[in-house]
Amino acid sequence: MRRDPRRDLLAGLTVAIVALPLALGFGVSSGLGAAAGLATAVVAGALAAVFGGSTLQVSGPTGAMTVVLVPIVSAYGPTGVLTVGLMAGVLLVALAALRAGRYMRYVPAPVVEGFTLGIACVIGLQQIPNALGVPKPEGDRVLVVAWRAAEAFVRNPNWTAVGFAVTVAVVMLAGTRWRPSLPFSLLAVVAATAVAQLFALEAATPIGDLPAGLPAPSLAFLDPGSLSTLFAPAVAVAALAALESLLSASVADGMTVGHRHDPDRELFGQGLANIAAPLFGGVPATGAIARTAVNVRTGAGSRLAALAHAAVLAAIVFAAAPLVSRIPLAALAGVLLATAIRMVETGSLRAMAKATRSDALILVLTAVATLALDLVYAVIIGLAVAGVLALRAVAKQARFDQVPLDQGDHSAEEHALLAEHIVAYRIDGPLFFAAAHRFLLELTDVADVRVVILRMSRISTMDATGALLLKDAVDKLRRRGILVLASAIRPGQRQVLDSVGALELLRHEGREYATTPEAIRAARDHLHTAGLLPALPSPPPPTAGQEAAR
Repeated sequence: MRRDPRRDLLAGLTVAIVALPLALGFGVSSGLGAAAGLATAVVAGALAAVFGGSTLQVSGPTGAMTVVLVPIVSAYGPTGVLTVGLMAGVLLVALAALRAGRYMRYVPAPVVEGFTLGIACVIGLQQIPNALGVPKPEGDRVLVVAWRAAEAFVRNPNWTAVGFAVTVAVVMLAGTRWRPSLPFSLLAVVAATAVAQLFALEAATPIGDLPAGLPAPSLAFLDPGSLSTLFAPAVAVAALAALESLLSASVADGMTVGHRHDPDRELFGQGLANIAAPLFGGVPATGAIARTAVNVRTGAGSRLAALAHAAVLAAIVFAAAPLVSRIPLAALAGVLLATAIRMVETGSLRAMAKATRSDALILVLTAVATLALDLVYAVIIGLAVAGVLALRAVAKQARFDQVPLDQGDHSAEEHALLAEHIVAYRIDGPLFFAAAHRFLLELTDVADVRVVILRMSRISTMDATGALLLKDAVDKLRRRGILVLASAIRPGQRQVLDSVGALELLRHEGREYATTPEAIRAARDHLHTAGLLPALPSPPPPTAGQEAAR
C-alpha cells in the first residue's frame, strides 16, 4: 500500500464515483432502500478489501445478489434479509475454513456465461417499474412484475420517468464507447437530478430521505426462532457470494500481471464483510466484477484503492445525504439498465455457441433457469447438465477392440487353431459407470470361442461399477464354458477388482499374467489340456554338446 499511494487513491476515487449510483440502485432494487446499498458499499467494501484474498477486488452490493434478495424480502421482510446476510457470512467463513475456494476452477465457462446472461436479463426486467414511473407491483417473479408494471404504465403513462431512464442509459452506453475513462453514470445521474429539481418535475420520483451517516451497529433484527426457516435462503446467498466473488477475483487476475488471489482467504474476507454489513443495515455483498474492472483499469496496485473507494462513499453518506436523496429513481433505473446491457459479452456468447452443441445447450439452460427459477438453481442445473454431458463424452472414449494374436513361435497351422479358440480384446479408456454397460454387452456377445483374453494395460480408470459389471460378464462367459484371462492388471485396478471379488475370476490356476504373451501361453496350455489342440510334441533328447554344457 506504500508503493504508490497516490495512484491507488486516485483509482479508489474513480471507483467510488462509478460505485455511488450502482450502490444506490442496487439498494433500491433489493427492496431495502438506497441507504442499505450505501451502507453495504462502505462496510463490506472496507472489510473485504482488508481481509479478502485479492489485492484488487472491490466489493459491495451487486445486481446478481439483488436478484436473490427480492424474493427473500417478499417472503420474510427486511429483517429476514439482514438475518440471511449474517447467516451467509458465517457460512462463507466456514467454507474458507474447509478450503472450498479451490473448487471454483471446476465451474465450466458456459455455466458462467449463461449465469451472467440470465442475471443481466433479470436486472433489466427489475428496473421496468422505476423506468416506467409506476409503483412496483406485487409479486416475486420478475417476469410477472415487469408485465404488471407495463400494464400499469399503459393505463397511466409517465413519460418523464421513461425519458430520464432512457436518457441516462443512452448517455452511459454512448459515453463509455467514446471516453471509457469518464464516469458517465455519475454525470448522467447528476444531470437528471438537476433537471428534476430545476423544473420541479413531480413525475420524477426521488429516492427519498437518507440518514446522514451510518446507523449504530445492532443485532435487534435477529430473531433466533426464524433461523431454521432462513437457513435455505442463507445457503443460496452464501453460494452466490462465493461464486461471484471468486469469479470477480479471477477476472482481476486475468487483467493484471503478477497478481493472484487466494480463494480461501477471499471467502474469509467476504464472510467477515457479510457478517458486519447487516449490523449496519446493509444487504449481503459480493465481489463486484464491474467495479473491480474499473479499479484495475485505473491503475490500482494494492488494497488501498478499494479502501479509498469505501472511505469516499462513507464521506458521501455523512456529508451529502440530502443531495443524494433527491436523485430520481428513474435515473437509477437507467444506470442499472445500461449496466445490464454492458454485462452481456456478445463475443463470448458467440464463441460458446459456436464451440460445441453441448456448450451452447449448457449456456442456454443456465440462462433460462436464472430467469425462470433463481440463481442457485440455475448454477446447479448448469453444473449437472455439464457433468452429464462431460461423462457422456468421456464414456464414448472407451473402446473395446479385438486384437490379433501374436504369431510368436507358433506354426501357421497351430496359429490357425489358436485363432479358432482364443480371442483377445484390448480395453482402451475409462471403465466406469457411464461406459461399463456398453462394455458388458459387447463382451458377453463374444462368439463361440473357448478362451477370452482381456488386455487391461490401457484402462485409464476403473470404478466399482465397472469392476462389478466386468465380474458379471466373466461369470456369464464362464457359465458358457469360456475361460477368461486378464493381462497387465495395474495395482489400482487390482484393488478395485479384488474389492468386488472379480480378481479371482480373472486368474487361471491362481496365476496372474503380466503380459499378453504369457496369457496366450496359458490359454494354449488350457486348450491342450482340454484336447482342443494337438498334444505338445515331446522335446528332443539333448545332444552330447548340450549334455556337456549342463
